[in-house]
Amino acid sequence: MSALFISDLHLEDARPETTALFRRFLHEHARHADALYILGDLFEAWVGDDDPSDCGAEVAEQLRQTAAHGTALYFIHGNRDFLLGEDYARRCRMRLLPDPAVIVLDGIPTLIGHGDLLCTDDTAYQQFRAMSRAPAWRAGFLAQPLAARLAFARQAREASRARHDALQADGSAETITDVSPASVAASFARFGIQRMIHGHTHRPALHDEGAGRQRIVLGDWYGEGFFYARSRDGQVELQHYG
Repeated sequence: MSALFISDLHLEDARPETTALFRRFLHEHARHADALYILGDLFEAWVGDDDPSDCGAEVAEQLRQTAAHGTALYFIHGNRDFLLGEDYARRCRMRLLPDPAVIVLDGIPTLIGHGDLLCTDDTAYQQFRAMSRAPAWRAGFLAQPLAARLAFARQAREASRARHDALQADGSAETITDVSPASVAASFARFGIQRMIHGHTHRPALHDEGAGRQRIVLGDWYGEGFFYARSRDGQVELQHYG
Protein backbone atom coordinates (compact mmCIF):
# COMPACT_ATOMS: atom_id res chain seq x y z
CA MET A 1 0.00 0.00 0.00
CA SER A 2 1.25 3.47 -0.89
CA ALA A 3 0.02 6.24 1.40
CA LEU A 4 0.90 9.94 1.53
CA PHE A 5 0.69 12.24 4.55
CA ILE A 6 0.54 16.05 4.49
CA SER A 7 -0.37 18.78 6.94
CA ASP A 8 -0.17 22.51 7.61
CA LEU A 9 -0.83 23.76 4.08
CA HIS A 10 -2.64 26.83 5.50
CA LEU A 11 -4.32 27.47 2.15
CA GLU A 12 -6.05 30.81 1.66
CA ASP A 13 -7.01 33.16 -1.15
CA ALA A 14 -4.04 35.41 -0.30
CA ARG A 15 -1.61 32.62 -1.27
CA PRO A 16 -2.83 31.30 -4.67
CA GLU A 17 0.64 29.96 -5.46
CA THR A 18 0.31 27.47 -2.60
CA THR A 19 -3.08 26.29 -3.84
CA ALA A 20 -1.50 25.82 -7.28
CA LEU A 21 1.32 23.81 -5.69
CA PHE A 22 -1.22 21.61 -3.94
CA ARG A 23 -3.06 21.05 -7.22
CA ARG A 24 0.22 19.95 -8.83
CA PHE A 25 1.00 17.67 -5.89
CA LEU A 26 -2.38 15.98 -6.25
CA HIS A 27 -1.86 15.45 -9.98
CA GLU A 28 1.75 14.26 -9.76
CA HIS A 29 1.67 12.21 -6.56
CA ALA A 30 -1.67 11.77 -4.78
CA ARG A 31 -3.51 10.38 -7.80
CA HIS A 32 -0.94 7.58 -7.99
CA ALA A 33 -1.21 6.64 -4.29
CA ASP A 34 -3.66 4.33 -2.60
CA ALA A 35 -4.45 6.89 0.10
CA LEU A 36 -3.85 10.51 1.05
CA TYR A 37 -4.06 11.53 4.70
CA ILE A 38 -4.43 15.28 5.40
CA LEU A 39 -3.47 15.78 9.05
CA GLY A 40 -4.99 19.18 9.71
CA ASP A 41 -4.58 22.85 8.88
CA LEU A 42 -5.41 22.31 5.24
CA PHE A 43 -6.74 25.86 5.41
CA GLU A 44 -5.45 28.96 7.18
CA ALA A 45 -8.94 29.41 8.60
CA TRP A 46 -12.29 27.68 8.21
CA VAL A 47 -15.42 29.28 9.63
CA GLY A 48 -17.92 26.67 8.48
CA ASP A 49 -18.81 24.71 5.38
CA ASP A 50 -20.40 27.82 3.88
CA ASP A 51 -16.90 29.32 3.70
CA PRO A 52 -16.91 31.54 0.59
CA SER A 53 -13.20 31.36 -0.31
CA ASP A 54 -12.13 30.61 -3.87
CA CYS A 55 -9.41 28.29 -2.64
CA GLY A 56 -11.98 26.29 -0.67
CA ALA A 57 -13.98 25.68 -3.85
CA GLU A 58 -10.82 24.87 -5.85
CA VAL A 59 -9.55 22.41 -3.25
CA ALA A 60 -12.90 20.62 -3.07
CA GLU A 61 -12.93 20.11 -6.82
CA GLN A 62 -9.31 18.95 -6.96
CA LEU A 63 -9.81 16.50 -4.10
CA ARG A 64 -13.01 15.20 -5.69
CA GLN A 65 -11.12 14.52 -8.91
CA THR A 66 -8.32 12.82 -6.96
CA ALA A 67 -10.85 10.53 -5.26
CA ALA A 68 -12.37 9.76 -8.67
CA HIS A 69 -8.96 8.43 -9.73
CA GLY A 70 -9.18 5.86 -6.93
CA THR A 71 -7.22 7.51 -4.12
CA ALA A 72 -8.85 7.17 -0.70
CA LEU A 73 -8.90 10.54 1.08
CA TYR A 74 -8.82 11.05 4.86
CA PHE A 75 -8.85 14.21 6.95
CA ILE A 76 -8.02 14.98 10.58
CA HIS A 77 -8.88 18.42 11.92
CA GLY A 78 -6.17 20.94 12.75
CA ASN A 79 -6.24 23.94 15.02
CA ARG A 80 -7.13 26.22 12.09
CA ASP A 81 -9.80 24.14 10.36
CA PHE A 82 -11.47 22.22 13.19
CA LEU A 83 -14.85 23.50 11.96
CA LEU A 84 -14.57 21.69 8.64
CA GLY A 85 -17.66 19.50 8.57
CA GLU A 86 -19.33 16.59 6.88
CA ASP A 87 -20.85 18.74 4.13
CA TYR A 88 -17.48 19.90 2.86
CA ALA A 89 -15.99 16.44 3.35
CA ARG A 90 -18.70 14.98 1.11
CA ARG A 91 -17.91 17.59 -1.56
CA CYS A 92 -14.28 16.45 -1.45
CA ARG A 93 -15.18 12.75 -1.18
CA MET A 94 -12.96 12.41 1.86
CA ARG A 95 -13.58 10.73 5.21
CA LEU A 96 -13.20 12.54 8.52
CA LEU A 97 -11.13 10.72 11.14
CA PRO A 98 -10.88 11.34 14.90
CA ASP A 99 -7.77 12.95 16.34
CA PRO A 100 -5.76 10.90 17.02
CA ALA A 101 -6.50 7.74 15.03
CA VAL A 102 -4.72 4.42 14.65
CA ILE A 103 -4.38 3.11 11.10
CA VAL A 104 -2.56 0.03 9.78
CA LEU A 105 0.10 0.59 7.12
CA ASP A 106 1.44 -2.60 5.58
CA GLY A 107 0.52 -4.44 8.76
CA ILE A 108 2.07 -1.86 11.11
CA PRO A 109 -0.28 0.03 13.48
CA THR A 110 0.49 3.74 13.22
CA LEU A 111 -0.89 6.62 15.27
CA ILE A 112 -1.76 9.71 13.21
CA GLY A 113 -3.00 13.11 14.32
CA HIS A 114 -2.59 16.82 13.85
CA GLY A 115 -0.12 17.01 16.73
CA ASP A 116 -1.47 19.89 18.79
CA LEU A 117 -2.67 17.51 21.51
CA LEU A 118 0.99 16.69 22.17
CA CYS A 119 1.87 20.34 22.91
CA THR A 120 0.73 20.15 26.52
CA ASP A 121 3.21 22.78 27.76
CA ASP A 122 1.08 25.36 25.94
CA THR A 123 -1.63 25.44 28.59
CA ALA A 124 -3.39 28.52 27.23
CA TYR A 125 -3.85 26.87 23.84
CA GLN A 126 -5.00 23.57 25.39
CA GLN A 127 -7.67 25.44 27.33
CA PHE A 128 -8.92 27.12 24.14
CA ARG A 129 -8.81 23.81 22.30
CA ALA A 130 -10.96 22.08 24.90
CA MET A 131 -13.48 24.93 24.85
CA SER A 132 -13.71 25.26 21.07
CA ARG A 133 -14.16 21.52 20.47
CA ALA A 134 -17.20 21.36 22.75
CA PRO A 135 -20.42 20.73 20.77
CA ALA A 136 -22.19 23.68 22.41
CA TRP A 137 -19.40 26.13 21.49
CA ARG A 138 -19.29 24.78 17.94
CA ALA A 139 -23.06 25.04 17.50
CA GLY A 140 -23.13 28.56 18.91
CA PHE A 141 -20.31 29.73 16.67
CA LEU A 142 -21.76 28.22 13.49
CA ALA A 143 -25.13 29.81 14.27
CA GLN A 144 -23.59 33.28 13.92
CA PRO A 145 -23.82 35.18 10.60
CA LEU A 146 -21.02 34.47 8.15
CA ALA A 147 -19.65 38.02 8.43
CA ALA A 148 -19.29 37.66 12.21
CA ARG A 149 -17.50 34.33 11.86
CA LEU A 150 -15.10 35.73 9.27
CA ALA A 151 -14.34 38.69 11.54
CA PHE A 152 -13.66 36.32 14.44
CA ALA A 153 -11.24 34.32 12.26
CA ARG A 154 -9.33 37.48 11.32
CA GLN A 155 -9.04 38.51 14.95
CA ALA A 156 -7.95 35.01 15.97
CA ARG A 157 -5.17 35.00 13.36
CA GLU A 158 -3.95 38.41 14.52
CA ALA A 159 -3.97 37.26 18.15
CA SER A 160 -2.09 34.09 17.20
CA ARG A 161 0.63 36.07 15.40
CA ALA A 162 0.96 38.49 18.32
CA ARG A 163 1.28 35.65 20.81
CA HIS A 164 3.88 33.89 18.66
CA ASP A 165 5.89 37.11 18.45
CA ALA A 166 5.72 37.48 22.23
CA LEU A 167 6.91 33.90 22.78
CA GLN A 168 9.77 34.48 20.36
CA ALA A 169 10.72 37.67 22.20
CA ASP A 170 10.95 35.98 25.61
CA GLY A 171 12.72 32.90 24.23
CA SER A 172 10.00 30.38 25.09
CA ALA A 173 8.63 29.70 21.59
CA GLU A 174 10.81 26.64 20.93
CA THR A 175 9.57 24.92 24.08
CA ILE A 176 5.96 26.07 24.26
CA THR A 177 5.10 25.43 20.61
CA ASP A 178 6.77 22.02 20.33
CA VAL A 179 5.52 18.68 21.59
CA SER A 180 6.03 17.62 25.19
CA PRO A 181 8.30 14.55 25.46
CA ALA A 182 6.12 13.26 28.28
CA SER A 183 2.99 13.52 26.12
CA VAL A 184 4.72 11.72 23.26
CA ALA A 185 5.79 8.88 25.56
CA ALA A 186 2.29 8.68 27.04
CA SER A 187 0.73 8.41 23.57
CA PHE A 188 3.03 5.57 22.55
CA ALA A 189 2.15 3.74 25.76
CA ARG A 190 -1.59 4.45 25.64
CA PHE A 191 -2.09 3.23 22.08
CA GLY A 192 0.52 0.48 22.17
CA ILE A 193 2.09 1.52 18.87
CA GLN A 194 5.66 1.91 17.61
CA ARG A 195 5.12 4.64 15.04
CA MET A 196 3.49 8.07 15.05
CA ILE A 197 2.93 10.64 12.29
CA HIS A 198 1.81 14.22 13.00
CA GLY A 199 2.13 17.84 11.95
CA HIS A 200 1.33 21.14 13.69
CA THR A 201 4.81 22.06 14.92
CA HIS A 202 6.19 22.92 11.46
CA ARG A 203 9.39 21.05 12.34
CA PRO A 204 9.79 18.26 9.76
CA ALA A 205 11.98 15.46 11.07
CA LEU A 206 12.32 11.75 11.75
CA HIS A 207 12.66 11.14 15.49
CA ASP A 208 13.98 7.99 17.13
CA GLU A 209 11.97 7.80 20.36
CA GLY A 210 13.81 4.74 21.66
CA ALA A 211 12.71 1.13 22.08
CA GLY A 212 12.17 0.86 18.32
CA ARG A 213 9.64 3.70 18.28
CA GLN A 214 9.61 6.30 15.52
CA ARG A 215 7.91 9.70 15.29
CA ILE A 216 7.55 11.38 11.89
CA VAL A 217 6.83 15.12 11.88
CA LEU A 218 5.46 16.71 8.72
CA GLY A 219 6.39 20.16 7.43
CA ASP A 220 4.34 23.23 6.60
CA TRP A 221 3.75 24.63 3.11
CA TYR A 222 5.65 27.89 3.32
CA GLY A 223 8.83 28.95 1.56
CA GLU A 224 10.46 27.16 -1.36
CA GLY A 225 8.90 23.77 -0.73
CA PHE A 226 7.65 21.38 1.90
CA PHE A 227 8.13 17.93 3.34
CA TYR A 228 5.50 15.22 3.10
CA ALA A 229 5.62 11.58 4.22
CA ARG A 230 5.29 8.51 2.04
CA SER A 231 4.55 5.04 3.39
CA ARG A 232 5.47 2.11 1.17
CA ASP A 233 6.53 -1.47 1.84
CA GLY A 234 6.37 -0.94 5.60
CA GLN A 235 8.66 2.10 5.62
CA VAL A 236 7.75 5.78 6.10
CA GLU A 237 10.02 8.40 4.58
CA LEU A 238 10.02 12.19 4.56
CA GLN A 239 10.31 13.63 1.08
CA HIS A 240 10.75 17.18 -0.16
CA TYR A 241 8.44 18.66 -2.78
CA GLY A 242 8.35 22.04 -4.42
